[in-house]
Amino acid sequence: MSHFIKKAPKGHPVAYKNTRVWGRSQYPSRARYTFIYMHVSESELKDFIVDSGLVSRKDIDAALVEAKKRGLPLGDVLVGSGALTEDALRRIQAYVLGIPFVSLKEHKIPVDVLALIPEPIARTHNIIAFKKEADTLAVAMLDVEDLQSIESVRKKTELKILPRLTDTDSIKHALLQYQKSLKDEFGDIISTEAGKLRVVAAEAETSGEELKKMAEDLPIVRIVDTLLKHAIVQDASDIHIEPMEQEVLVRYRIDGILHDAMTLPKAAAPGLVARIKVLSNLKLDEKRLPQDGRFKMETEGDRVSFRVSVLPTFYGEKIVMRLLRETGEGFTLEALGFHGQSLERIHSALKQTTGIILASGPTGSGKTTTLYTMLDILNTPDVNISTIEDPIEYQMKRVNQTQVAPAIGFTFANGLRSLVRQDPDIIMIGEIRDGETASLAINAALTGHLVLSTIHTNSAAGAIPRLIDMGVEPFLLVSTVKVIIGQRLVRRLTEAKKEHKLTKAERAQIALDAHFDAALAALKEEKLLKENTTIESVPFYKPEPSGDSEDGYKSRIGIHEVLAVSSAIREVILRKGTSDAIETQAKSEGMLTMLEDGLYKAVRGVTSLEEVLRAVTE
Repeated sequence: MSHFIKKAPKGHPVAYKNTRVWGRSQYPSRARYTFIYMHVSESELKDFIVDSGLVSRKDIDAALVEAKKRGLPLGDVLVGSGALTEDALRRIQAYVLGIPFVSLKEHKIPVDVLALIPEPIARTHNIIAFKKEADTLAVAMLDVEDLQSIESVRKKTELKILPRLTDTDSIKHALLQYQKSLKDEFGDIISTEAGKLRVVAAEAETSGEELKKMAEDLPIVRIVDTLLKHAIVQDASDIHIEPMEQEVLVRYRIDGILHDAMTLPKAAAPGLVARIKVLSNLKLDEKRLPQDGRFKMETEGDRVSFRVSVLPTFYGEKIVMRLLRETGEGFTLEALGFHGQSLERIHSALKQTTGIILASGPTGSGKTTTLYTMLDILNTPDVNISTIEDPIEYQMKRVNQTQVAPAIGFTFANGLRSLVRQDPDIIMIGEIRDGETASLAINAALTGHLVLSTIHTNSAAGAIPRLIDMGVEPFLLVSTVKVIIGQRLVRRLTEAKKEHKLTKAERAQIALDAHFDAALAALKEEKLLKENTTIESVPFYKPEPSGDSEDGYKSRIGIHEVLAVSSAIREVILRKGTSDAIETQAKSEGMLTMLEDGLYKAVRGVTSLEEVLRAVTE
């Protein structure tokens, strides 16, 4: 480890090796400062990376050759090749230099401390104030040698600065906490603008021109923009704007649960509706018929599409907006909750060049996300992928996506007829809704295409009788359907969760012993539990409210059942067996039901038993 002493330009802070405190009161002189820092040599970095086990010695040796050849630092070459992440490299360097490393994830920073560094500066320079004590301020940074930022914060706060190294996830988490203050901002906007809203509403006429004028009024524009931004920050999937007798209720659906977000003055309703209609390019003066539209909004980290539905009700027009993040990339099947044998069955089906893969479940159960994750796996340069959807929920590179338009006669069936003439290898149909679409999907699979689609049934086994009800012959189903995925979404527990043990009586109220046994068998098969583990010794978990979550849950994950159509199941289908008969056969072949997969995830502490039961019984 080498130590270098440099004369820093006038005005630079001093970094003392032992205290690592930046503060003018420590400076020997304001005229000239000395910056003392420690430099990590290439050999030291190599030794520490080898010891960490993060990169193989073979990859390190290859990176050293490349670094010497290109005249670059070893760390830069390892990061550039993907052998090491930037955050991992930072942690190693921090360890070598003796700089404390902090993680801000699952950590609620006091609002007054966070506000010491304005959000634009924090975002631009990746520096977060997270702890204040007396006359010192601890800041988390991606680059602790960014002296200019440190000095800027010191001047603004007049505090001694304690730099700490952190990672990009921590920075993102802290920046999100800045955005969560939007709720307070919204309250201020409402109280400030409410009076103006009443005047605007009282003076407005019902003509299109007047409604357009109202939609462009500053109070309405500010309220709608803030409402949309707050929904994005809260990771809401839907926004409900519901006119009532005396007020307007705004609700967000977050992690599948509707929450009251705020109430607005009744006078705001006409302006809100008009503004959203203008954004969605809908008819302003049409108040008697339902309307559907769409618009987009870009924020710092997201491009979000809003699917808008306007419905006349007794007290006015109700608006529901579905938020769609416009990227289907970045997901993995494992991250969605697939594991073990279920995961293997899906990968096996994706290796086929023909056949049908179906995702089943109610609206909002994540079927489309599952399909797009599979498309992302299949999306290679040597295949042509075409989709027909209603609506297009994600946008994917190299995928030809088509939106149906029933109003002009462009339906799933018509679109599918055209798609098969576009020389596709893989076809994705947004939903099989009728016999004609089902028949065309079957024919596409029979003629050499891999078809992915969704169907609305309560279980994977229920998809077969549903297709037969649509008029599809059983012998065609057994020739084409490869895998059916049944799924629901459950909320994830935060790290603050509480452990508890179930009594036999409590278990009996939740599920049969066979269900718990199946979940334990899957955990043992995946080497997540020891062979001699019994259900009596396994802990479960309950939600615990924390600074990061008011109810102890954060985000969602799927619980699944993956039914592979085996030769025995084909026999049951050909005999026109019921969904129960199909499910019984699938379970005998090792299929975990959604309840059992939920129990599996409850044992692992991913979710709670209450959440599993809510999802599979609703």
